[in-house]
Parts: sequence; structure tokens; C-alpha cells
Amino acid sequence: MKSFARIVIAAAALFCSFSSFGQSGDFPNRPITIIIPSAPGGVSDGVARFFGQAFQKAWGHTTVVDFRPGAGGIVGTQYVAKSRPDGYTLLLGNIGPLAVAPSLNSNMPYDPQKDLAPVALAISFGNVLMVNNNVPAKDIKELIKYAKENPKKLNFASAGIGQSQHLSGEMFKLLADVDITHVPYRGTGPATTDLIAGQVQMMFGNIPSGKQFIEAGRLRALGVTGPKRDRALPNVPTIEEAGVPGYNVTSWLAIVAPANTPKDVIARLNAEIMKAWATPEGRQFAESIGAEAGRGSAEEFGQFMLSEREKWRDVITRANIKPE
Repeated sequence: MKSFARIVIAAAALFCSFSSFGQSGDFPNRPITIIIPSAPGGVSDGVARFFGQAFQKAWGHTTVVDFRPGAGGIVGTQYVAKSRPDGYTLLLGNIGPLAVAPSLNSNMPYDPQKDLAPVALAISFGNVLMVNNNVPAKDIKELIKYAKENPKKLNFASAGIGQSQHLSGEMFKLLADVDITHVPYRGTGPATTDLIAGQVQMMFGNIPSGKQFIEAGRLRALGVTGPKRDRALPNVPTIEEAGVPGYNVTSWLAIVAPANTPKDVIARLNAEIMKAWATPEGRQFAESIGAEAGRGSAEEFGQFMLSEREKWRDVITRANIKPE
């Protein structure tokens, strides 16, 4: 009888646990945690703080920001994929672990399409090719010439394998036909620090985090990665117009939740994010970091994320990019 009673109690507890997933009418009634799958120091920091302030203003609860770097964003993303699907644990992820990693790694610990639920495109921005001030090249054509004359002498940093900074460099290698070496870091902050110190010579950094160092004269900008000049760096040409036809890379950050998160919770989160961007403070913040504010529904972002996976799968295949 005691054994039977324990089974009944355990079954009741399990039922309550599963039932709680559907009881989302009072969401949120406690703090939300945003996981950032990289080290502090990148654009994700500011975006997470912006969302945290917006959530607190709307719902009265503080937002916890938790950095979980490792494996090009895979460690933090896996943590969220395996978290309870109740809306209280979110990922501020990026193109790397959400769109690139599945085509780059054969043994992924999660499937972005099956294990994660799209919530919102948070923000999008270009990258900028920055070089250490000791690099002799003053423009893209000079850099390509120098790289061809000195194969393997130039190293380019990134925030990790499979991140947009990494893929920006790999696409540059492919289209410019140069032999440069990728050096992955555990985030944008440490990568930028070593670039300024001269430990690496170049980096395709995110414009929002690289702009301050360019304007301060600590790094030199040679080209932006997008299809047109960026309003944050209007005097810097695109890499394509500077001499690499067909070059085009845009980065993005997005909020995703564990799969099976209630649809009404996802809708509330998406609505609050879009509302935050529509405020004067939101527009000013996006403009201050040289980025485009997020837009669209969770469903629209889901379709965009799928198209990005297909795009980068093609690039990885054509460039024969392998995990390091």
C-alpha cells in the first residue's frame, strides 16, 4: 500500500507539473532570465539590458541576464533548449547557434527547429571589417594585395566558430581568394581586446560594438559587410563596392524560448518587444548603436530563421567550411 501511495503521489505531482505549462494566464509573475550564449562585452549586453528595462516597466519584475559562453554559442543555446517551457528562460541568440551551427556541426546537442520556439527578431545590424592600426593596408584592395603577398600572415578574430563574424571572414576568404587564418574567441569583448593589442590583425566585428573603437582611432575600418553603406559608419564603403563583388552579410539577434512554450506567452513576449522598439527610447537606442530594430510576429521570425539556415548551409557547402 505504501508503494502504491507513493506512485499516486508521484503521478499527481507529475500531472501538476505538466498542467502548470498551460496555466500561463498570469504570466509573468516572477523574474524572467535572458541567457546570452557568449562572453560579456558584445552588443548582446546592451540589447538584453534594454529588454530587461522594458519588461520591468511593463510587468514590474526585474530581468536576470545570465552569460553562458562556449562552443560558439552552442552551450548557452542548449541550456535554453532543455529548460522548462514556461517563458521564464529565454535566449538572446544570434545567427551562429540558431542558423549556422546546424550545418557546421554533425553532432548538435539540439535542433533549432524542433527544440526552440521563435519569439521575435530582436535586432539586425551589419559587421565591419576592422584592422589593427599596425596593418599597412589602408583599404580593401590593399588588404587583399597584402594578404596574397603574405599568405597565412593575417589572422582574423571572431566571437566563436559559426558566428556571423566567423562566416563573414570565411566568405571574404572565398570571394577575395586570400589565405587568412580564423582565431575564435569566447565572445566579442575578448576578441576586440586582442585585436586592439595586435594579437590578431583583423576582425569582422559587429558595427554596434566596434563603432566606438573606430571613432576613437583605436581600430581602422576598411569596409562594412552589408549590401549598402551603414548609417552608423557612412564614410566606410561596403566590402562589395570596395572590391569584392557579391559580398553581403547581415547579422541579427533574436529571442527564442524552449519548444512547447505556450503560444499566448510567446505572443505576450513578442508584443512587449515590438512595443519597446516603438517607443522614443527604443528608436533612440537602436539608432545609437547603428542597428535596425526588430519587427514582425513570432511566426514571421520563424520563417526568417529558416531561410537563414538554408542560406548559410549553401555558403558552408560551397566554401567547404569545417568545424575547427
